Amino acid sequence: MTAVNENWNAAWREQMLPTLADERWDLIVIGGGISGAGIVREAARRGWRCLLLEQRDFAWGTSSRSSKMVHGGLRYIAKGQWRLTRDSVRERQRLLDEAPGLVEPMSFLMPHYRGGFPGPRVLSGLLSIYDALAGRRSHRFHDAQQLRFLTPGLKEHDLVGGTRFVDALTDDARLVMRVLHEARADGAVVLNGLRVTQVLREDGRVCGVEVEDGESGNALQLRCAVLAVATGAWAERLRPSDSPRQLRPLRGSHLLLPGWRLPVAQALTFLHARDRRPVFVFPWEGATVVGTTDLDHREDLDQSASISGEELDYLLAACTQAFPAAELTATDVLSTWAGVRPVVGAAGEHQGKPSNETREHVLWQEPGCVTLAGGKLTTFRPQAIEVLKACADMLGRAFEDDAAPVFAAVQPSPIPGLSPQQWRRLAGRHGRDLPRLAQLIAEVGQETVGATDTLWAELAFACEAEMVLHLDDLLLRRTRLGLLLARGSEEHFAAIRTLCQPRLAWSDERWQAEIQRYRLLWQRDHGLPEVTP
Repeated sequence: MTAVNENWNAAWREQMLPTLADERWDLIVIGGGISGAGIVREAARRGWRCLLLEQRDFAWGTSSRSSKMVHGGLRYIAKGQWRLTRDSVRERQRLLDEAPGLVEPMSFLMPHYRGGFPGPRVLSGLLSIYDALAGRRSHRFHDAQQLRFLTPGLKEHDLVGGTRFVDALTDDARLVMRVLHEARADGAVVLNGLRVTQVLREDGRVCGVEVEDGESGNALQLRCAVLAVATGAWAERLRPSDSPRQLRPLRGSHLLLPGWRLPVAQALTFLHARDRRPVFVFPWEGATVVGTTDLDHREDLDQSASISGEELDYLLAACTQAFPAAELTATDVLSTWAGVRPVVGAAGEHQGKPSNETREHVLWQEPGCVTLAGGKLTTFRPQAIEVLKACADMLGRAFEDDAAPVFAAVQPSPIPGLSPQQWRRLAGRHGRDLPRLAQLIAEVGQETVGATDTLWAELAFACEAEMVLHLDDLLLRRTRLGLLLARGSEEHFAAIRTLCQPRLAWSDERWQAEIQRYRLLWQRDHGLPEVTP
């Protein structure tokens, strides 16, 4: 069976579904976030017959609602997590080298105030270790006068100066899609809207899964030699009922502000006055992100996480603390998002502060099945290698990390009418699909949607070749227009319909139903929290 099809869309999905049960898969991966994408990409590259199943949409969970940072985790050094920091800075550099335009360096500034902690010397010491692990020096101190130019509007009272270092940012949902496209190019079958309802076992060994199609309701039984579970915060759902519960879901919420309302040229990180937790403000996609919280998430995981009123107040207080003259209020917020981190932590009364939990991952194994719990976006590749080594042992296969690139190199091929910066952005986000996108740019034009950097042609491409099943797939994950434009990009709905409805083959009734569904979803998950009287 060949998985690669020029139009990876709902019509292709409908043709593919009846054939899945005919295959005896080497590997089935459950979970379409960055962890599952990494696993299926590395398996497909090695010639395994592999299938990825996602119950909702690719990057629907934490992988589209992260803090967008590809970083080593400076605070992990202070906690003595040397291996995690080392792996993170190495993978950060790998991604910067392999995916320019998608993963980009970003300067971070930590201001120092008289009597505050950490002071310049302490932070410089930590950053020297950070730089040594990364193999390059990237930090320096700036005095208060320099900071006035680097970060206008920053609170000046008692300001001593600030320390600058370099990490990286990404579009997390596009990172997932780029990895999945690479997996498909190497023969993987990748499907969304398929929920695993049961793990099948024979003679004490996992042998497959029972699946329900979220679009039709039809059920399938699929067989595999080994199963990899990479479902993030849902990782315990499919484990045997007598397995100990070890996951501690933690919620991190964020605000997105218009870039003009809080203009910053680089990231700012500082300790919140309320609880001394690190928070940050940084530029992203022409807007400004403020984050993050770190709270136990006690709500139903099957319901999309959203910001609470207390978290909104906390993040606005952080803005006031760092930029008092901006006088930001809730009315300035463009959109919000909340992700649930799959943290492996202590249980019950032994739980400490959420921010003290390790971000290390662990593997849970039973015959025929490997479950990945915990982990970080930055280290998705070594996590995938570790999972596949365990799977290979169960299959009796040899396996080693050959350190091959995750992403195929994109050959320089300028697109008429686009600047080098636009080309870099598109090459990073679309990789080997850039020639197809260039054809659509020639057809649709070079215009961007509103004040964003997103081309209308990118919407067309997503509809034709990126498995869009619902409108939120298109506006919240294939593109980020639903976050970057007011009210979820409502003023552009008519133009989006003209371009996208024919490509999605949706009837007028289907389009109206999708619009209604999207509006409700956006307000619940990405709008401001309801104020209780």
